[in-house]
Amino acid sequence: MQITVIGCGYVGLVTATCFAEMGNRVHCVDSSAQRIAMLQRGESPIFEPGIEALITSNQHAGRLSFGTALDAAIQRTDVVFIAVGTPSASDGSADVSQVLAVAAQLAGTLERQTIIVCKSTAPVGTACRVQAIVDQHCQRRGVSWRHSVVSNPEFLKEGAAIDDFMRPDRIVIGTNDSNAERTMRQLYEPFVRNHDRILCMERRAAEMTKYAANTFLATRISFINEIANLCELLGVDVEEVRKGIGSDQRIGHHFIYAGCGYGGSCFPKDIRAMLQMAAQYDMPMPILHSVEARNQQQKTWPLRMLERELGNLQGRTLTIWGLAFKPGTDDIRDAPSLVLLDALLASGAHVQAFDPAASDNIAQRYTEAVKEGLLKLLQDPYAALNNADALVLLTEWKQFRQPDFHLVAQRLRTPLVIDGRNQYDPQTMASLGLRHVGVGRQVAPPAAPVLREVV
Repeated sequence: MQITVIGCGYVGLVTATCFAEMGNRVHCVDSSAQRIAMLQRGESPIFEPGIEALITSNQHAGRLSFGTALDAAIQRTDVVFIAVGTPSASDGSADVSQVLAVAAQLAGTLERQTIIVCKSTAPVGTACRVQAIVDQHCQRRGVSWRHSVVSNPEFLKEGAAIDDFMRPDRIVIGTNDSNAERTMRQLYEPFVRNHDRILCMERRAAEMTKYAANTFLATRISFINEIANLCELLGVDVEEVRKGIGSDQRIGHHFIYAGCGYGGSCFPKDIRAMLQMAAQYDMPMPILHSVEARNQQQKTWPLRMLERELGNLQGRTLTIWGLAFKPGTDDIRDAPSLVLLDALLASGAHVQAFDPAASDNIAQRYTEAVKEGLLKLLQDPYAALNNADALVLLTEWKQFRQPDFHLVAQRLRTPLVIDGRNQYDPQTMASLGLRHVGVGRQVAPPAAPVLREVV
């Protein structure tokens, strides 16, 4: 098929490269000339394992191209994907202005019947708004055809997006148009050859599915973090609890790892958008409010542990391993590292940090601190340990799973490890002379509870 993808950000670029890999001819359009120039050179503007190889190979095969001009590209296309940003507005709602602007541009340009696919994460009803805009423009132009607008939300995990697209758990297609459904099924057929994982539903249901999925996963994370906090007070190891509840098939092991909170571009943004959708109908959503509040509180856990163990942090030197919100990406949006860095720098501490991918983004955000030497971004994780009063693990990159603990103990001035992802075994750490503090892993006998007199 001939496909056009509008927006060469994370979702658009992954979508384009994966469709091209399956033999389709894909043209990507983006308003940023700098981004397009990078892509034409085979360079990816996003950090995603494996994507540059796909860009290069499909460009050389003539299946993938990039440009800034929309008009010429879409005249020969069968399907147009809208994959532009929907950032949070000041009130937390999703700003869909870019989606609607692209819809108007498409409607004024398309010269033949085309399927328009909303790939961007957008509030319920957005695809219907796009349809209305397209219909209105086509009516003004006096054309005889009607473009079909489809909702096709993405379910990609940063750091594993290529594999997620190539081997999807499900593909959600929102449409009531049988012809559009047939075309979309044909487009996605190479990705579901083992068994059919395509779910067709109404457009509004498809949009809601994306928000419901992300907010549910965020809820699981906040739930286990709350359980971990209680475990700590009761002298229970939350890792044992996690294994116990995860063995229940109704619960499973996914997204029940206690830690220092979630971040990224999806969970925080989608929870805020969901709350705003509910607020429009005066519907309270206490569970989601609590999920967000718990997560914000959990991001302060590393700082609270440092203060508990070391007291006043002014003048202390502290090491951070991991700055991205999760492994496999350079994305620092809403990352727990930002909360900790802000607090440490405000307290007068010195920070030595290492991340395999996100250091440049941190350097751009904390330019002054880097310039003044208060924040050092090192190229070697062990160099970041030199004369530090504590190591704080924030992102569970694979290279941090089995580090040289003997070297860690030698380099640290104070043998303290704040394990924000519960990667390390407390007993092993103790045998090496390292004080280990994990999330919900303090198994010392708890203090006696405060008993209230029953009247």
